[in-house]
Amino acid sequence: MNERRSEMRSSYMHWVKTLPPAQINLANSGVRNYSLSELPVDFQSLTLCGPGAYGYPPLLDAIANKCGVDPNCVATALGTSMANHLAMAAAVDPGDEVLIELPGYPLLWETAEYVGASVRFFERLAETGFAVNLDQLRRLVTPRTRLIVLTNLHNPSCALLDQSTLSSIGELAQSVNARVLIDEVYLDLLFDNIPETSFKLGPSFVVTNSLTKVYGLSGLRCGWILADPDLIGKIHRMNDLFGVNNPYVTDQLSCIALAHLPQIAAWSRKLLDANRALAAEFITTAPAIICEPPRYGTVIFPRLNQPASQFCRHLREQYDVIVTPADFFGAPDRIRIGIGGDTAMLTVGLEKIREALSA
Repeated sequence: MNERRSEMRSSYMHWVKTLPPAQINLANSGVRNYSLSELPVDFQSLTLCGPGAYGYPPLLDAIANKCGVDPNCVATALGTSMANHLAMAAAVDPGDEVLIELPGYPLLWETAEYVGASVRFFERLAETGFAVNLDQLRRLVTPRTRLIVLTNLHNPSCALLDQSTLSSIGELAQSVNARVLIDEVYLDLLFDNIPETSFKLGPSFVVTNSLTKVYGLSGLRCGWILADPDLIGKIHRMNDLFGVNNPYVTDQLSCIALAHLPQIAAWSRKLLDANRALAAEFITTAPAIICEPPRYGTVIFPRLNQPASQFCRHLREQYDVIVTPADFFGAPDRIRIGIGGDTAMLTVGLEKIREALSA
């Protein structure tokens, strides 16, 4: 086990972190960074240290209020990735079976493997709008299954799972004494029509989220887990081995951001409305791609009629544009294009991609 863990790594995150600079980078899957100067912060009122052994109480209360849950069901974490890590580490024992969607976000199965789980995949097919096939999922669930892992909105397609499907998955999990982990980091992209968190659907649900992708607040690393209080206690003890405490200054800034989330959401929505219109026009005019127009998300996920990784290299070398090859996500015939960045940069980038496809 120790030897296996020493070899664990994320090829996707290494690729992201070592990307050489490019004129146009459309690999980011979130909204561009929100300006710190736009937050109404009195920096003289901030302190470097304070109470918060198992979470800064005002932040726990603010997250609980946002989600409509008891603060005892909230644990904070450094972003959604650490939230997912802590949730899996607390919910899964080595040798347990974990079912994870494919295509999907690679850190989910990489983390499950790191904590010692036996990972199996269930497909979310493009032909069905990346829906979950409940019949297939029922066939895959066994008495060894302890966790079913999904994203909603789906990463990388941004497809929305309806409450009925989620409820059925929860009932299926309960039938074998398993849990359902839902990463909801993109769900707030529905803005005025955000459904209630799936944590409220039943005791089998565990939810992770953060302020990173929708609100352009990645630098705050404000992530959280919603779970029953017993599991929250295990997560707190597990985090004693990892993060110990979150940075106190960013916890205070996160409280301010949560208090002003409607204004930040309005900024994000205006940006995405403009960028989605550009993406929709690109989809209708670009040759040799198959893609649904974006309804909710910060990315589009087109299928190409050529090897996607080869196209991404060509795009980088000849056009100075970076997009993400979706073989990282288990979809080698697709690319992921981020549409949450600067509108002028997106305009140029999509035109260059169109030129590359035409060539």
